[in-house]
Amino acid sequence: MINTMGKRAFSIALILSTLSACSSKPEEKEIERVPNKSAQALYLDAKKTLDSGLYVRAIELLSAIDSRYPFGPMSKQVQMDLVFAYYQSNDVEQSLANIDRFLRLNPNHKDLDYMYYMRGLVNIKADENAFQEYFGVDRADRDPKKTREAFKDLSTLVKRFPLSNYTPEAKKRLGWLLNKMARYELKVADYYFEREAFLAAANRGKYVIEHFSQSSYTNEALEMMVKSYDKLGLTDLSENAKATLALNK
Repeated sequence: MINTMGKRAFSIALILSTLSACSSKPEEKEIERVPNKSAQALYLDAKKTLDSGLYVRAIELLSAIDSRYPFGPMSKQVQMDLVFAYYQSNDVEQSLANIDRFLRLNPNHKDLDYMYYMRGLVNIKADENAFQEYFGVDRADRDPKKTREAFKDLSTLVKRFPLSNYTPEAKKRLGWLLNKMARYELKVADYYFEREAFLAAANRGKYVIEHFSQSSYTNEALEMMVKSYDKLGLTDLSENAKATLALNK
């Protein structure tokens, strides 16, 4: 009996030890793999690794610096490099988490324009689906939550930092995002029209005109309004939409 109980106790202890080892945080394991060097030496290694496109290893090195030297002279640059490394490795959640932390802790930093630019890019990537994009699947009917967030991020950049080096590219992407949001609204309008919810379809078209007038989908929105109002027998509203459509062509 004693031997049996002893064996059971040993087995339980072994299992608990194994579970404890398995439950170690990934960040701790990554830091353990990083050599014990000064912050400057580690950053040189991290920068070389990052420039070589070895983003997973760069994240290990940068995370170790961030953990070991959180208030060092290179801490802000390390945090920005981590944002970029996570973005390149397609870990959008970690990239956004690091961006939000940086913005919260450094509201007056000289590189805020870069962080808002990166936040826009990360939100764009978060909305992408490489498989569907590759095969040309139309994804315009997906809820553009991340697209709206990206639009907000890049709009903040353009408004607050008009002279930033990132502003010209941000403006280009804003035009693309605007079209994407307008296209989504029209996909929803098509859905309503096909189900004979003509008022809802007309309102979606009207929404595009009111909120996305700079997009390339204004004429399609007006056409949706015209045919929806016709179905509803709202002649005056249909004629007004037709007149506006004629002016746009």
